[in-house]
Amino acid sequence: MDLLRRLWRRDELGRLDACTALDVGTEFAKALVFAVDEAGHGEVRGVGRQRQGLSHMQSGTVADIAAVVDNCAVALQAAEEMAGFRPTQVVIGIAGELVKGFTTVRSQERKRPEQPIGEAELSRLIETIQQEAQRTAEKAITWETGLPTVDVRLVHAAVTGATVDGYPVTSPIGFQGRHLQVGIFDAYAPLVHLGALQSVAAQLDLDLLAVVAEPYAVARCLGGVGVQQSGGLFVDVGGGTTDVALVRGGGIEATRMFALGGRAFTRSIADGLELPFARAEALKIDVARGLDVAERARVEAIVAEDVAVWSAGVELVLEELSGEELLPNRIFLCGGGAGLPQIPAALGDARFADRLPFGRPPEVRVLAPDQVESIGDVTGLLVDQQDVTPLALAYQAIELHAEEAPLDATLRRVLRAMKV
Repeated sequence: MDLLRRLWRRDELGRLDACTALDVGTEFAKALVFAVDEAGHGEVRGVGRQRQGLSHMQSGTVADIAAVVDNCAVALQAAEEMAGFRPTQVVIGIAGELVKGFTTVRSQERKRPEQPIGEAELSRLIETIQQEAQRTAEKAITWETGLPTVDVRLVHAAVTGATVDGYPVTSPIGFQGRHLQVGIFDAYAPLVHLGALQSVAAQLDLDLLAVVAEPYAVARCLGGVGVQQSGGLFVDVGGGTTDVALVRGGGIEATRMFALGGRAFTRSIADGLELPFARAEALKIDVARGLDVAERARVEAIVAEDVAVWSAGVELVLEELSGEELLPNRIFLCGGGAGLPQIPAALGDARFADRLPFGRPPEVRVLAPDQVESIGDVTGLLVDQQDVTPLALAYQAIELHAEEAPLDATLRRVLRAMKV
């Protein structure tokens, strides 16, 4: 499997000099070519975008591999020509309703607390967590598809934290104590979805460094310890899906996606005003930018109806994610759909907050590209919230090559043994 090959290669990964980040979105295929210096700081040297056809992607998933490969090739060529070089490695984002991300936390009461925790004991607990996570993902995806069985694959996994008798530790090995607790974030996807992206990378003649769940990447991209500790809700409004990630208690707790994004708004405008899709998309963008257009009032009325449905979807997701605990009061928005002023306004509305377990009214912030950790842009072309997701994928490529934490190394060895 692709993940297993990457796990085996983790020891062989040297310093990353250059890479490509590929965001295969419903509306656009976006490619960033970036170089990485010795300090691990990335610099975007080339940017390419190519609009996807209406039938090429469905709700964030690849529907026509050949067409998506062609679109990605156009975006890649533009980015590589601008950069003046072609990296051999690529990191690709994965999204869609059937991509499931969640953190599993399990505790183990030790019979001999005076005995130092060893590698074997920790590995057994991690293996138990991974087996449970696999069953949970298979059950959820099978139920949603309505099929008797679905081949579900692990996209990526990361340790979110560990404690010994409630005391946070970088690695439990060597500590004494009665209660050992470990949390692991896992992202799963159906094989058909993951395999399509692997085929895209292969046909583009690129070495697939990693496939990363996009809400996970966005939730990690701010990087600061303060954000991770205080928590936040990251909402990526794409063309076909809206991705939501909950950061709470120092780590990513869960991600969810639902099939409603900017393309649905455009379709409503096209139907309501009897316009071609392309004209409706241009009109939506003009209204979002505050331009004076003759149909402005009608477009705003149509968008308002769709945003009400969209905000109800976000509300349902957050109810599920909250787990009857308080939600963080900061909401970070990105994605092309977040450019509509009605989107942040809906999440900042007092009625929205009153229906959810916020301790205080949420602060809604639209993310900007310059807020992404460890990545700079010399092209000057990454200017708004729709550029955050591909930058977040680039950040993940750099993070993958950073020094590995002891717990993540143990997780990797367990996954090797399990041959996920």
